[in-house]
Amino acid sequence: MAAFSSEAEVYEFLGGVFRMGLDDPELVSKLEPTGIVLRITYTEPDAVITVDMPGKELHEGAGAGPDPNVELFMTADTGNRFWLGKVILPVALAKGQVRAKGPVAKLLKVLPLAKQLFGPYRELVASKGRSDLLEA
Repeated sequence: MAAFSSEAEVYEFLGGVFRMGLDDPELVSKLEPTGIVLRITYTEPDAVITVDMPGKELHEGAGAGPDPNVELFMTADTGNRFWLGKVILPVALAKGQVRAKGPVAKLLKVLPLAKQLFGPYRELVASKGRSDLLEA
């Protein structure tokens, strides 16, 4: 059974972690110059999040936001497990758990910055009483 029951929950939690990142001026100062516009298409349930790093904006929904230059495709469960620190993106790509399109090497260079959000993501999930997500 999928960890998230609705598209709205995906936006609340997986979109929420990106919102936290975009609210961190130090993190934004490192991500903005990369020029990465990342679109993540989730399944189970279906949801689309576009993170415009140069524009410092988050867009929710298919077709929302600027055209991406890097795209990732995964289940929402895989996205949750990534933010818990349980999925190593390069390994998930190699195993086909995550599919990618575009200059993924560019994204992998900034991937270590994501680790700063693992703790805040856990806190967000815990604050909403979703221990089931923490145990994924």
